[in-house]
Amino acid sequence: MVPGDAMTDFIKILNPYKEEKIAVYGLGTETERVLNEAGQDFQIIGLLDGYKEEGGLYHKPIISLQYAIDCGVKLILVVARPGSCRAIVKRIGAVCMENQIDLIDVRGKNLCSMKTAKYQFHAADGISRAHLMEEADKRDVLSIDLFDTLVMRRTLFPTDIFDIVDCRLREKGIVIEEFSGKRLASEKFLAKSGAPGLVEIYTYMKNTYAAAGIVPEELAELEWQTDYDLLVPRREMCDFCEEIHRKGKEIFIVSDTFYSREQLSRMLEKCGIGFWGDIFASCEYKTAKTEALFEKLKERTGGKKILHIGDDSAADIESAKRHGIAACQICSGTDLLEMTGYLGLWDSMEGISNRIKIGMFAAKLFNSPFQFEANEQKIAIKTAFDLGYLLFAPIISDFVIWFEEQVQKYGLSNVWLCARDGYLIKKMYDTMRGDSSSVYFLTSRTAAIRAGVENEEDIKYVGGMKFSGTVEKELEERFGIDVKQNTGEERKTAGSIVDYAPVILQRAGENRKNYHTYMAGLPILGGDIAFFDFVAKGTSQMYMQRLVENHLKGLYFLQLEREYMRDKGLDIVPFYDKEETEDSEIYENYYILETMLTSPMPSVREFDEKGEPCYAQETRTKEDIQCVLEAQDGIFDYFETYLKLCPEKAVEIDRKMDERFLALVHSFDVLDKNFAGLQVEDPFFNRMTGVSDLI
Repeated sequence: MVPGDAMTDFIKILNPYKEEKIAVYGLGTETERVLNEAGQDFQIIGLLDGYKEEGGLYHKPIISLQYAIDCGVKLILVVARPGSCRAIVKRIGAVCMENQIDLIDVRGKNLCSMKTAKYQFHAADGISRAHLMEEADKRDVLSIDLFDTLVMRRTLFPTDIFDIVDCRLREKGIVIEEFSGKRLASEKFLAKSGAPGLVEIYTYMKNTYAAAGIVPEELAELEWQTDYDLLVPRREMCDFCEEIHRKGKEIFIVSDTFYSREQLSRMLEKCGIGFWGDIFASCEYKTAKTEALFEKLKERTGGKKILHIGDDSAADIESAKRHGIAACQICSGTDLLEMTGYLGLWDSMEGISNRIKIGMFAAKLFNSPFQFEANEQKIAIKTAFDLGYLLFAPIISDFVIWFEEQVQKYGLSNVWLCARDGYLIKKMYDTMRGDSSSVYFLTSRTAAIRAGVENEEDIKYVGGMKFSGTVEKELEERFGIDVKQNTGEERKTAGSIVDYAPVILQRAGENRKNYHTYMAGLPILGGDIAFFDFVAKGTSQMYMQRLVENHLKGLYFLQLEREYMRDKGLDIVPFYDKEETEDSEIYENYYILETMLTSPMPSVREFDEKGEPCYAQETRTKEDIQCVLEAQDGIFDYFETYLKLCPEKAVEIDRKMDERFLALVHSFDVLDKNFAGLQVEDPFFNRMTGVSDLI
């Protein structure tokens, strides 16, 4: 609704366009009020809608966007709630800018203004928890909105639910063309005469569009279950309400919704919310907050003083005040994301897969509406778990999805996920596959070299990878050879490792035998082996290929120095091709990713006579290892959640968006002290780099 006290501002928006053609976007009852107020003073040529391009309403034709462009429209006035405006600008914003059409909402906001990523809430004026408590203490009753206030969805736009339902139906072989548009149009039509329930909406949709295969009750249940799965509580708002409840005050849930009281009750139970006294669901009272729902609340509370809290400026704040109820607006997670310029994610919102990813991100990072009270309004990540979930999980998840696709594409019978970077990858891969047939293969560049070198050319190859230290240290680190103990010679500080070829090759023969003993205990099937390495040239694969009869198909996150390795006869397919890395964040950040993927065990150096691994000495502290494991828990939780929420056929890999998430490690405050203290270990080159130096 466009409330009376906002009408003057609304006319001010239109006044500069008195001599221009105007279109109004929206078919709701609010549009009728806008048209009545505008009267004959403006050239409003028609109405736009995301899913309808013909017919008429409110004595105006419904037109297409192309028709508006052809007619020379200079303004499209969007009559919708703020949350819906975001979806609308995503749909038509680029076309409007291309054709120099102003896109402005009914509250005067330019919807096509440039969205510059920000990492602090410099100009934000969100309400503090203390201020909100002061307002609540002045009243007898607390009324609170549900969606985007007390709970939030792990997807970007509310209408994403329809796209997910559409995907779920298609998975069952039920195809309803333009499902989302028909679903939304049905709701809009019924909303003109009241607040419909979900079964009513699908019944109307079935009858109006002659949609075959629709059972309204089953579709209503599917949509509700989809929404149920998406929900998470806004923890700090729930804690706030718990405190109010402990003070003895009544709390009522007031929601514009097509879900029943019983369904909302189950959603609240899932989110651990039990402080409410009753639920005012618009579909059960057949009236919305913008109509008479607040009057129903007032009747119930018998004249007590009420404070309503919600995120929507029109439905929650303006409507409550118009009915004599005090109101406070808090920011939804999407509001906060919008304040930050969408953190560079605006151009990545095509496709339901990406909108789920961004929604999961916002539901975690902007779960609290009180983002303005700490850290000088900087955006901060408090824990290693959240760090893994928010920034590292998207790109690792997409890699695992890609990896599984390659295993299927090439018909690979065996999957070897190499230590130590394969520790978490195996857990994720097995979860996706639903079995544990993959092998966590114990190896390392050092172990592969110690067992795989066969001649002086091999030793020269290893020596070409420059070691930061003396020859004796290189022999000890790379080949496990103590010069004096193994040769009887005094230690040398000059020369080359090739000078020690006989003892290196003798030792390699022993290591090969021991490695074979280890591999004899592995379940190796006939056929090729998917050989995982995270970021590497291919050295480990080159030497391990000599120890196994099966062909090794390298599936890497990133292959380094591909040109240098071209003559080595290696079969490697990288997740990132060279062309994709040229303008990416990967080269800058893969060291950090590698550190967060390592196992809690040290690196394997070689094997003993029984085929048991011999590990390097652990250089990490318990706190270091715990930090890494917590981050991995966050990555795994994200992966499981994403696979559950995103329909299988809608899953998409978007490396560019993944990189945007990853790059935020340089822009946010990471408050986990153990993360900054981690070291990027590379004993093969005798180098150590602090993570703090990389961010």
